[in-house]
Amino acid sequence: MDKRGSRRKKAARSETARRAAADKPQGRFGSWLKRLAVWGGALALLGALFIGLAVAFAVRSMPSYYQLKATQNAQTIVVRARDGTEIVELGPSFGQWLTHDQIPQVMKDAMISVEDRRYYSHFGIDPYGLTRAVYEGVTGDDRISATSTITQQLARNVFLNNNRSLDRKAREAILALALEWKFSKEQILELYLNKVYFGGGAYGVDSASRKFFSHPATDLSVAEAAIIAGLVKAPSRYSPTADVDAAVGRASVVLRLMKEQGRIPSDVTVDPSAVRLKEEKGQNSVRYFTDWALPQLDMLLPETFEPIEVWTTLDVGMQRAATAAIQGNTPGGAQGALVSLDRDGAILALVGGTDYVETSFNRATDALRQPGSSWKLFVYLAALEAGYTPGDRVVDTPVTIDGWSPRNSSGRNVGEIDLRTAFAYSINTVAAQLGNEVGFGTVASMARRFGVTTPINTYPSMVLGSNEVRLLDMTRAFAAISAEGQSVEPYGIVKVTTAEGELLYQHQNARRSQLVPDYVAAGITDLLQTAVNTGTGRAAQIGRPVAGKTGTTSSNKDGYFVGFSSGITTGVWMGRDDNARVAGLQGGTAPARAFAAYMRYAVKDRPVEEFDTDLQLPEWQLEPDDEYMLGDPDDYYFIDEQGNLIEPGREDGERRDPFGDAFPQPGDGDRPRQPQAPQQPGRGADGAPQAVGDDFLDEATGGASRGTPRPSPSPTVTVIRPQ
Repeated sequence: MDKRGSRRKKAARSETARRAAADKPQGRFGSWLKRLAVWGGALALLGALFIGLAVAFAVRSMPSYYQLKATQNAQTIVVRARDGTEIVELGPSFGQWLTHDQIPQVMKDAMISVEDRRYYSHFGIDPYGLTRAVYEGVTGDDRISATSTITQQLARNVFLNNNRSLDRKAREAILALALEWKFSKEQILELYLNKVYFGGGAYGVDSASRKFFSHPATDLSVAEAAIIAGLVKAPSRYSPTADVDAAVGRASVVLRLMKEQGRIPSDVTVDPSAVRLKEEKGQNSVRYFTDWALPQLDMLLPETFEPIEVWTTLDVGMQRAATAAIQGNTPGGAQGALVSLDRDGAILALVGGTDYVETSFNRATDALRQPGSSWKLFVYLAALEAGYTPGDRVVDTPVTIDGWSPRNSSGRNVGEIDLRTAFAYSINTVAAQLGNEVGFGTVASMARRFGVTTPINTYPSMVLGSNEVRLLDMTRAFAAISAEGQSVEPYGIVKVTTAEGELLYQHQNARRSQLVPDYVAAGITDLLQTAVNTGTGRAAQIGRPVAGKTGTTSSNKDGYFVGFSSGITTGVWMGRDDNARVAGLQGGTAPARAFAAYMRYAVKDRPVEEFDTDLQLPEWQLEPDDEYMLGDPDDYYFIDEQGNLIEPGREDGERRDPFGDAFPQPGDGDRPRQPQAPQQPGRGADGAPQAVGDDFLDEATGGASRGTPRPSPSPTVTVIRPQ
């Protein structure tokens, strides 16, 4: 019994010791550690199972390799000038698809060195990079570090967006694992190098090589491959066309990494600065034109996503000359715009500002500014149509209309002048009187007729250009005058084809209508030519006939000049975007000089054309003396009140025998007249034939009886044009 008791006491002491040990902190920590390990393992197993299922589902729903090759993200548009030369390429360019074997090894090595040095050893995710990304996300860094593998980048480019969030990172990782599961490393790298964006609209190494170096990617050198590989991190920052120094500096980093990783010998010297880059032939001012023209494709074409080529009216040389004219003549701190139209409405040049990169706002097509006195075009058109002629006398005198009293820029009035002089020197009081006489609504209707699309008020001050207009509309109006009063419809797209040459759209000339009679167009051309020859537009002279009009708004906020020569019509505007004053700015200074600088180039290959300013007035507007000079006098016959034919300009007694007697020969007037023969039946007292006898006239008109003297009627002459 004693032995048994001893053993029980000993066991009790051991149990007490064991419990005491379990109550110690280290024992409790070990217990929790074991539990954590068990639960962690279970959760990891569940996570792995979940990831496996997600990857399996992604693999099952993922497109095939050949479907991914055929995927194109957006439409490519090549814009060509009127001579067919390429002026800009918009949208993505994908180049030729290169297989893994066709891609130069140096290109693959450069990309792997800078973007994913452990590419061939990981399974789609770089554990080191992923750990760092998770850590930075947990610590509160909103921007996850760029630690994606090439496979992850491909997943993002093909299936996702660039949103930097943990959720997007998780989906990116799943897709990367699926890509690695479904495709080989060679296939993934081929897809990546043919789809990754390198800047400038270039997708894929072949497109980038052609854009930056003018040759296919199969001919890439080590330095060129380094430049292209360096673009992926920040295409806009490191693009050779945007910043050559930044591109070269980034390429040097790529070359250093390639040497460190043993992909090129360490003793090889490569100078990326010696690489010859493709010369940029485009002009940033061309984008003003494409911004206006290309949105019209939505109306011209059915919906299509295939690459297209747009053939335009733009002349590369004229566009360059227009850009230089605006940049070289626009006052400091101001902006300028220019529109140039051919006689059929084709836009030859369009500049919407001094620098498209600095500001893309198109002042040629979108800005609403006051045209100043160039608006007087419509005032004088209305006056000419109402019956005025360029030689009519008008009076420059102070005038008040509905409480509005315009004044001339000179501050004085010159009295009686002709209409031509009033227009040439842009006399405001005369324009106000003309507008008041023909009606301000009539002037507004004339502007509408010539293509002004902006709202037009009919306050008296509108005759001086207080309405805001677009430069394109004003240029269009002047182009209609150049076309002898026929309507002109501006256009910029000639045709659209597919990349293979299939015609999708062909421009058809708009039906032209006569906006004003020929004599009105000739009259206003007379006025416009005088304004350039002797008036406010003298700075626009170019050594050949020019017709145009200046415009200056109050406080020199806007300067305008619009004119035409040899079938080309050009409008120029200058001013500040904030509508502030520009010291010394007038339509006859900087805008007129820019017009002349551009037009000297634009018309250099065109024949000199004289303007048709010969006024052929309508019959209702002619005086009798003018009627006599209307056409060939031989085409007219003159008759007296009895129907007897007479020769124009002869005495009444020198009549012509309608039955064959010739007009008296020269010198006949010097011979003495022969005695008149007795009156015969059917002839008058002077022996000339009568259309009807006196008896018939007496009976028809109720005149005196035969033998009763009748009073002699006043002599009248009527002009009849033979049919």
